[in-house]
Amino acid sequence: MNESNKKRIADINSGIIPEGYKKTKVGILPVEWKTVRLKTISKHSTEKNKDLKYHETYTNSATQGIIKQTDYFDKQISNNENIDGYYIVRQNDYVYNPRISVSAPCGPISKSHFVETGVMSPLYTVFRLNDEYEDNGYIEHYFKSPFWYRYMSSVANYGARHDRMNITNDDLFNMPIPIPPLPEQQKIAEILSTQDKLIELQEKKIEQLKELKKAYLQKMFPKKGSKYPELRFKGFTDAWEQRKVGELTVESSEYTTLEAGFPLLTSSRNGLMYQNEYRGKQTTDSTETMFSIVPLGACTYRHMSDDDVFHLNVNRLEKGLVSREYPVFYASDDNNLDFIVQQINSSAEFRSFCAEQKKGGTRTRLYYKNLCEFQMLIPNTEEQEKIATFLLTLDTLITLHQRKLEQEKEKKKALMQLLLTGKVRCI
Repeated sequence: MNESNKKRIADINSGIIPEGYKKTKVGILPVEWKTVRLKTISKHSTEKNKDLKYHETYTNSATQGIIKQTDYFDKQISNNENIDGYYIVRQNDYVYNPRISVSAPCGPISKSHFVETGVMSPLYTVFRLNDEYEDNGYIEHYFKSPFWYRYMSSVANYGARHDRMNITNDDLFNMPIPIPPLPEQQKIAEILSTQDKLIELQEKKIEQLKELKKAYLQKMFPKKGSKYPELRFKGFTDAWEQRKVGELTVESSEYTTLEAGFPLLTSSRNGLMYQNEYRGKQTTDSTETMFSIVPLGACTYRHMSDDDVFHLNVNRLEKGLVSREYPVFYASDDNNLDFIVQQINSSAEFRSFCAEQKKGGTRTRLYYKNLCEFQMLIPNTEEQEKIATFLLTLDTLITLHQRKLEQEKEKKKALMQLLLTGKVRCI
């Protein structure tokens, strides 16, 4: 970035209006840009599915945009008895979902790219851009940015429900939107779309690696009823032995308080994470509460589940602390903890075993004493280590690509911050 751009960005961030810029209701913008209300560049669509002509139901996800309801929920929630009052959504229509979330603090506004006409819940607002704005993509990228959140927050009424943006359609369509000249709109859309493609490619790489690992897991562990895996490293031919987890592991019972100086950790299905990163904050500062110590290389997991799924995590961060209700354990004797964890996490039998632990209530609890009763097949120590090393190499590769994905997403945020505000020009 050249020095003139750096100075302009610094001036605007400080509230100084550079030459060629003006102060507007949406901030400091280039003089060539105009600010329009959403109602002047779009039309509110209120056409309902009264004759049940359309049956495909869409939903507007904060992370996935407009998606088929069957893909999002793995089943059809709506039916012909309740979709006659749904709004019709055609290709290129925009939909506002007032439901708020961490990734969409004012609810998402997304564009439908489906060729097939569908329907959407009457809780949503549907609109279509005027022809001159429909194809260049600038507006779609603008709604993916956070720059319209301030206006929405200023007109919202947070009365009845905290999980839904309570805003009238009049206020929604009065939203001010900065509009560059058409050639600049097109250039901005082109740059941001190129970055979206890089993100999409990175996501596909990660998905391919995960599918590859899944395929190896299916072949490297024996199928039910067999003591021999389909795929083995050269030199290994012995049958695997059935053992209980309690014979392969030993529980740790070290406790301390926050005064010991160790970080709080959280065990999730995406791995072991620092609590302040996972939850956005540390949940307690009490110096009297006792926590379980999780040494580097030990395993722990969240002991409660709403869907009978438990994910075991080996600590690769640093020595840390978890709730005393989280089990913490090591591998015993010469067994390989990573092998044990990889097999348990990939086992369909383990999920069935977990479901059997539900004893009243809505949540399943899996204590270490119960986990110890789960039976699994294991080979000798050398083969355990070979398999664990191979699978951990795949995990490392997946993690590297996930970091690359996060970098590309951060780059997209930076580009939006600069281009959609006019701080850096595309002319």
